[in-house]
Amino acid sequence: MAPFTYTAQAARVVFGAGSLQHLGREIELLGAHRALVLSTPEQTGSAERIATLLGERTAGIFAKAKMHVPIETAREARAEAQRLGADCAVAIGGGSTVGLGKAIALEAELAFPILAIPTTYAGSEMTSIYGLTEGGVKKTGRDLRVLPRTVIYDPELTLTLPLALTVTSALNAIAHAAEGLYAPDGNPVISLMAEEGIRAAAASLPRLAADPRDLEARGDAQYAAWLCGTVLGQVSMGLHHKLCHTLGGTFDLPHAEVHTVILPHALAYNAAQATEAMRRIRRALGSDTASAAASVFDLARAHDAPTSLRAIGMPYGGLDRAADLAVQNSYPNPRPLERSAIRELLQHAYDGTRPD
Repeated sequence: MAPFTYTAQAARVVFGAGSLQHLGREIELLGAHRALVLSTPEQTGSAERIATLLGERTAGIFAKAKMHVPIETAREARAEAQRLGADCAVAIGGGSTVGLGKAIALEAELAFPILAIPTTYAGSEMTSIYGLTEGGVKKTGRDLRVLPRTVIYDPELTLTLPLALTVTSALNAIAHAAEGLYAPDGNPVISLMAEEGIRAAAASLPRLAADPRDLEARGDAQYAAWLCGTVLGQVSMGLHHKLCHTLGGTFDLPHAEVHTVILPHALAYNAAQATEAMRRIRRALGSDTASAAASVFDLARAHDAPTSLRAIGMPYGGLDRAADLAVQNSYPNPRPLERSAIRELLQHAYDGTRPD
């Protein structure tokens, strides 16, 4: 076995149906007293429920989280946290809301712990990765200050997640694990988590398609998100995530859908230089004949997820700009970054072509 280094990023995870009941206890364990509750405008009702559960520990509600965390929203949230004297954030929702909590924690003068309550399968709650969009460009970074200290996974809170978003969110999680399998700083522990995360996410989808209120399947999908998010938090991101951040931040495309569309084509781009990773992805998906890239594409198509950039609002005229942005900075990837090949990748993704 090759030498490796593994550093755990500690976070407390409370898992199980009904685990939201432990919210008060978990806030006490954080030593916090005034929680700013964060959500998107669409989840204001959930934020109000959290505020009621917290009672006098609630400093206020900020229900303005947006995709890709615009810098203007982050600044407004930071100012509100300071005005209210908040000493922690409770973020209920998906990656947009958790990302907003991270933006506050990043600039806080003192420690500003985040308690995350995920209602999608984005996995952001398990990482120290943050992203901010300014002037049409999304920039990401890592900082342990933004890693949520506690995560409450309650499958009951995902029962109303629409099936279409359930599918794309699960594929978003699979993307995190897939890149972890060929990241240069991966290790055997991460590979085990990644393969199991892909398997669990993919296996949950047929059951949820049959019954979106299958609580056990919802729990399995959250288990997958936990694993896949943990993988993402431990490894360097490659071409797939770079493209998704570029497309999302610059063209304001929906986050999970971008991951769903791009993943098969990013895998095809890297396949020849990451054969062991592709073998493990195929095994996790139970594929005997199709390539890893084609298997992921087929999984998306089988569950009526979008398979083309055109379908999710990407302007054709933006493909060249996206290719230029993708090669502006160096980052680790199994295959060298080639502008012409990346432009071809984007064309296939725009057209919705099934990779070989």
